[in-house]
Amino acid sequence: MQKFIDLRSDTVTRPSKGMLKAMMSATVGDDVFGEDTSVNNLEERTAKLFGKEAGLFCPSGTMTNQVAIKTHTQPSDELICDTHAHIYINEGGGIAFNSGVQVKLLPGDRGRISAQQVSENINPAFDWLPRTSLVCLENTVNRAGGSYYKLNDIKEISEVCKKNNLKLHLDGARIFNALAETGDSPVETANYFDSISICFSKGLGCPVGSVLVGDKEFIKRARRVRKVFGGGMRQAGFLAAAGIYALDNNIKRLKDDHLRAKKIAEVLKNCSFIEELLPVETNIIIFSLKEMTSEEFLKKLSDKGVKGIGFGKKMVRFVTHLDFDDTMLEKTLKVLKELN
Repeated sequence: MQKFIDLRSDTVTRPSKGMLKAMMSATVGDDVFGEDTSVNNLEERTAKLFGKEAGLFCPSGTMTNQVAIKTHTQPSDELICDTHAHIYINEGGGIAFNSGVQVKLLPGDRGRISAQQVSENINPAFDWLPRTSLVCLENTVNRAGGSYYKLNDIKEISEVCKKNNLKLHLDGARIFNALAETGDSPVETANYFDSISICFSKGLGCPVGSVLVGDKEFIKRARRVRKVFGGGMRQAGFLAAAGIYALDNNIKRLKDDHLRAKKIAEVLKNCSFIEELLPVETNIIIFSLKEMTSEEFLKKLSDKGVKGIGFGKKMVRFVTHLDFDDTMLEKTLKVLKELN
């Protein structure tokens, strides 16, 4: 059976031997009773890392985002986000289904909205308009090719939110990828947000899990929402132990993923079948095709042992990750040159 080089997502990674060992030796208990030592440890460590009071372990980043939205809002409220936002496009209509909240979409700069845009789109307090209550940012921005916010831009948005009594949530699915490039500290970044969803199953290589962080009162309310959503797990410490291992071992190496992504981008720039290549800043590569459809291109790619994913009729995404090494990189570059 052919072994594929899988660039569909950074979620395709398998736990390393060290991570598996940590998982199998985890101390566990019933987390619904708050008695799982490993879960408690992961929540506390993640919250402390980002300078927040408490954390909440959930099965997925979609759940941490949706729990945050539900906890911050009331039905018939409105939240503000970018047109590319994962919470709007890729979470199954959860904002409407789970929270009964309306979305105001803003066309940002490759997924990044500005403080001025937020300020201009807050609804006045009329009875016939939904109450603007929440702003959601994404860092890095998945559908915009892994673009990330500068700290000063986040600060300006935070100031607008505070001035207008709005909550500010960060979908930090790949926040560590952003921090690896900006050099900003987690605490400094998190200081501007009321809540952050931090995913461990993407760049950090865990099989499952995200942690939502915020102040104690917020997390207390969010914990109840998690239970309502069906996210109250029992001996979840086997999964949380993977997150603890990742915090200790898998953050510093993220720049390796970014470097490999940029090497792929350098080859793609010279490929005649490319219509447009989005700037590659972290571990995500998105490009559109001239004549082939994404389905046709991916079939040719698969026939040569490499997998990508379609992001539209003529758009393709690659994502580098910790299971994609230099040998695989060289094979991928060779395949792309052959397709050219």
